[in-house]
Amino acid sequence: MRTATTWLISAVETGLDRFYVPTVLAVQQSTRAGLTPVYTAANVDGHNIPNTGSEVLHIKTVGTACTVTIAIPSTVDGQSVTNKTVVLGTSSERIIGPFPPNIYNQGDNTVLVTFSAVTAVTVAALRCGG
Repeated sequence: MRTATTWLISAVETGLDRFYVPTVLAVQQSTRAGLTPVYTAANVDGHNIPNTGSEVLHIKTVGTACTVTIAIPSTVDGQSVTNKTVVLGTSSERIIGPFPPNIYNQGDNTVLVTFSAVTAVTVAALRCGG
């Protein structure tokens, strides 16, 4: 379990603008028999998604717009890298990913995803292949 200090360090390392306590979002494995994804309400503090590089996010909005931010904890020549953002319009959906671990993984091998709005925003983490 991560401590408040670890979360604070994670938030500082990712360049996010506030202290986040994200919840872990379980990854659902696709199969040749098919997968009916289960969607979870977006958390106001975001989600940590276990990441091997084969995961994607399916995000849906209903009646609201949302900007999804995927943290990039890397630096180049000591400079922070701008986090990845994806804008979803009102009542839309996007599949985002996969996320190369060497770019997107936090120290605990998860991807940190946050949302500008969470009302009527749902998310599923999916693993394809493997």
